[in-house]
Amino acid sequence: MKLVVLVVDDEPLQRGILKTILDGEGYETITAGSGSEALAAVRKVPPDVVVSDLKMAGMDGIELMGALPQSPAPPVIIVTAHGTIDSAVEAVKLGAFDYLTKPLDKQKILMAVRKACERAEILKENTRLKKELFDRFRMEGIIARSARMRETVEVLKRVADSPATVMVLGESGTGKELVARAIHYNSPRRNKPFTAINCAAIPESLFESELFGHEPGSFTGATSRRAGLFEISNGGTLFLDEIGDLPMPMQSKLLRVLQDREVRRVGGKETLRVDVRIISATNKDLEREMEKGGFREDLFYRLSVVNIELPPLRERTEDIPALVEHFVQKCNAEFHRDIREVDDEGMAVLRSHPWPGNVRQLSSVIERAVLLSDGRVLTGAIIHRQLNARKAPVRSPFELPEEGLDFEQLERELLQKALNRTGGVATRAAKLLHMNYKAFLYRMEKFGLRETPEGGGESG
Repeated sequence: MKLVVLVVDDEPLQRGILKTILDGEGYETITAGSGSEALAAVRKVPPDVVVSDLKMAGMDGIELMGALPQSPAPPVIIVTAHGTIDSAVEAVKLGAFDYLTKPLDKQKILMAVRKACERAEILKENTRLKKELFDRFRMEGIIARSARMRETVEVLKRVADSPATVMVLGESGTGKELVARAIHYNSPRRNKPFTAINCAAIPESLFESELFGHEPGSFTGATSRRAGLFEISNGGTLFLDEIGDLPMPMQSKLLRVLQDREVRRVGGKETLRVDVRIISATNKDLEREMEKGGFREDLFYRLSVVNIELPPLRERTEDIPALVEHFVQKCNAEFHRDIREVDDEGMAVLRSHPWPGNVRQLSSVIERAVLLSDGRVLTGAIIHRQLNARKAPVRSPFELPEEGLDFEQLERELLQKALNRTGGVATRAAKLLHMNYKAFLYRMEKFGLRETPEGGGESG
């Protein structure tokens, strides 16, 4: 499919020259003799790039640039005479992609248009990804056939538009991060960052740096300035998973940030204003933790302005058929399989299982069943085998030597072996070690390991 370039110039000869050059390189070139003609052309055929003269009767190039539709607007290249270069530079400051000076050079024209087309493709891809994220996390996309989940979705819809701090409660595997993302992508902050941190996966000594950032030289290994998650999330949402595992010293510092809306990097003197919505999650009973002195009462009330409790899967069995269908379709696409259905016996087994690992466990069982099935139907026997496979006792692969061992070296070797076994794919390596994906990524970074599709997993 040809890329479309709109050429706007009130001089017919100039329009003709540009059209000849661009048509010769395989572009589909549309021309317009004024700004109003250009806007009419855009409504008929949205261009990938606009090349516009700066000085035109009526609407000039800068005014045209501001009038283009913003979904996203195509990159604009401004054409100018030597005497108006300052105006062209100003146009770039106002959002023009580039400018060209007359008389036009063919190679410079083609290079500018090619780069603008590349920029247009990036803009389109970003727009597509944002829409995909929104579609994935839209409230209607949360499977809620049961009364409990329908009530939860109604609460989510009301909460999303507000700036309220939210705490998501529920057992492990109930989908707390999914809910946090749904709140973010259905809120006015949807076009700003969503960042997440698992409070159970970060060593206590690194918490402050992770959340607030650090300056070079502030501690051993801090060789450069690093922005913390609050700074990165400015204008967006920060999801604090497993908030019940936040160390007590960090609880007081987090409380201060929530009160003052300011952060300071470790080792820094500058105070930074931040506008971040906090969504936290836990599977712990924080009220009991407060009674034991393990969680600050004032922080709890700051974080739990709105509480959303996710029911365990055993209490929403009406959702299981729809969840199974969703996971089967996902696995079919990912693993290039063609599973059509789960038979009645298989569905009965799935609905009667207690699901201690909740939706995450159900997803894992369906994934293995799809991978290991020989036909197009997941039978009761296949489902039984996958449920029983998880019950096999785990044997320790080694005995602790009398002289002890280097635990960090052992940890690094286990991570490396998992990456090697899975072709360097971190998501699968994390599953192999039964680890949280974020915790696995953190440890990879700690040891300087990286994903390598060829299967090496070693750092460069």
